[in-house]
Amino acid sequence: MIEDTGERVIPNLMDPLNPLLLEHIARYQFALNYLYGRVLDLSCGAGYGTHMIAKRRKKQVNEVIGVDLDPNIIQYANNEYYHPKSSYHITDATDPNLNQSFGTFDCIVSFETIEHIEDEQAILNNYDRLLKPGGTLIVSTPFGKGRGEPCGNPFHVHQLTQEEFKELFTNDYQHVEFFYQNGVVMEPHQREGVKYPLGIAVCQKGEA
Repeated sequence: MIEDTGERVIPNLMDPLNPLLLEHIARYQFALNYLYGRVLDLSCGAGYGTHMIAKRRKKQVNEVIGVDLDPNIIQYANNEYYHPKSSYHITDATDPNLNQSFGTFDCIVSFETIEHIEDEQAILNNYDRLLKPGGTLIVSTPFGKGRGEPCGNPFHVHQLTQEEFKELFTNDYQHVEFFYQNGVVMEPHQREGVKYPLGIAVCQKGEA
């Protein structure tokens, strides 16, 4: 039995106009045009995003793998979101052997993951191990008071500042673009007087 805890986004248990649901769907919608080949949805949750990628990009993607640590949510994803190009697996996003289990990917999406992980470097290392040379990584996280500072969400280890988030990627990828999300809108630049609670990094890995 899957319950809406307030942190999990489970479309079938939510009002279709729930702002949290709309914001999460908007991130996947934003990512679609970047995705091709073999795709990993790292921390896929209920699986709706993995399914969205497989269905909406079926001509561009060969396979979409969704992984999450929670066995109940993976069972739910398998039951609710079947597609011939997708599959769901129970695994830890920080497991250093993920590349041995699943190989490498042309694209990785990792939405709302970093803020849950205390060993930040472990997830960054996995992004690098799992992404093919020339591949695309898309990561999102909510902004907050910074690394090591308590935040209001009991499910989050902490919430990075905008500067800390940018520093995670600018030195290790060939090309990085940052976007700011306000509601369902993604913008490449911040407008004066607008609060952007969440950021998205679109990173291209250098060729080998």
